[in-house]
Amino acid sequence: MIRLYNTLTRKKEDFVTLEPNRVKLYVCGVTVYNDAHVGHAMSAIVFDIVRRYLEYRGYEVKHVMNYTDVDDKIINRANALGEDPLKLSQRYIEDYAKNLADLNVLPATSNPQVSKTMPLIIKFIEGLIEKEHAYPAPNGDVYFRVVSDEDYGKLSGRKLEDMQAGARVEVGEMKQHPMDFALWKAAKPGEISWDSPWGKGRPGWHIECSAMNLAELGEQIDIHGGGNDLIFPHHENEIAQTESYTGKQFARYWIHNGMLQLGGEKMSKSLGNIISIHDFLKTRSADVMRMLVLMGSYRAPLIFNDETQDAAEKSLDRVKSALRPASPSASGLAAGAAAELAAQAESTKQAFIAAMDDDFNSPLALAALYELVKAINTARDNGANDDQLAPAQNALRELTGVFGLQLKEKTGSSEAEAQVKALIAERNEARKQKNWARSDELRDQLKALGVAIEDSKDGTTWRWS
Repeated sequence: MIRLYNTLTRKKEDFVTLEPNRVKLYVCGVTVYNDAHVGHAMSAIVFDIVRRYLEYRGYEVKHVMNYTDVDDKIINRANALGEDPLKLSQRYIEDYAKNLADLNVLPATSNPQVSKTMPLIIKFIEGLIEKEHAYPAPNGDVYFRVVSDEDYGKLSGRKLEDMQAGARVEVGEMKQHPMDFALWKAAKPGEISWDSPWGKGRPGWHIECSAMNLAELGEQIDIHGGGNDLIFPHHENEIAQTESYTGKQFARYWIHNGMLQLGGEKMSKSLGNIISIHDFLKTRSADVMRMLVLMGSYRAPLIFNDETQDAAEKSLDRVKSALRPASPSASGLAAGAAAELAAQAESTKQAFIAAMDDDFNSPLALAALYELVKAINTARDNGANDDQLAPAQNALRELTGVFGLQLKEKTGSSEAEAQVKALIAERNEARKQKNWARSDELRDQLKALGVAIEDSKDGTTWRWS
């Protein structure tokens, strides 16, 4: 039985789906007004791993990730650039889709956009007004009436009276209660707008996700996901308006990932420390970002700096070491030793499943993989041949595939590889002549080129490090 930590109940619960062996998963996507950054990558990878694992365990997952393409930030940036806001957002949608492909994130089943969901958004708001959960203001805005929702605040654990004490009503807002939130915003000069029963305007942020969710997955879903910065107000307001509209429980489980922090501080434009996914992938592989996520709990903050990235690189190298072929002179293991390796592969698989069943405990699952890595490398050192290594290596590939790791060996150009082979040949000759000083010199040259070499009785092997 898979168990999930549910933000709504603040405890781990058995995972029971609305329909047998089917999962409706909605994850809040990005607001597309600028380049996506490594914080977006973290959240996308977390829910990609969740999806991959559920599919590995036999579930059919319908995964919806939206694009918010109507928003204040988009309008402001488009106006600053003198560009049509929908064209600007479409450009960033295409960029982000490429980012996700580069990160080996599986494409979502569907990617709804706010601009293409407008009729349903308006119908949704009309329904809330009819049920007296919302009201139009004289200025053309429409607000959700928070006092109409008896359990408002249940996701974040906040009480309405406490929230009211610190709430402000901005100039121009015509709310009945300070915590009421906008479902529809009357158009301002220079803004993109749509016709509605309340005049020209555009939707508020929260109603957008509720409507896209309803359009793609229906009135009830199994899992709603996103970063923990969305718990309040976004997800709290989604629950309030959706459950007020349908009269049913919205999402059974709420899963939230922790925030990515650069050297212990949050990324922000004001600090000038935003790292785009594009820039990250210029220097590191997608597997490094994925391993960074896997090495900690998905609910915890992720420290992102050179030290943690180097640690992720080392972990990847450790796993990849087990996929290397047997020595050319391998004589094979005795039957008992070969059986032990096969048994380790099976026990690793069971330990991996047990760890991931427990709220996607990827650090514990990785620890199980390292046991298999150790067993494979020991068997190779003891003379295992490729046929004996293959079942355990295949099990390792299967489980790392569940994590979405590609484990590609680095490659160089044909010219670079020719240079490496020439240096290794020269070094072999130096070793033959017992010219150890020259041999060490050449090893250092190879290391500087990013080449790791290993000497054995069968000769020297090398790889890009």
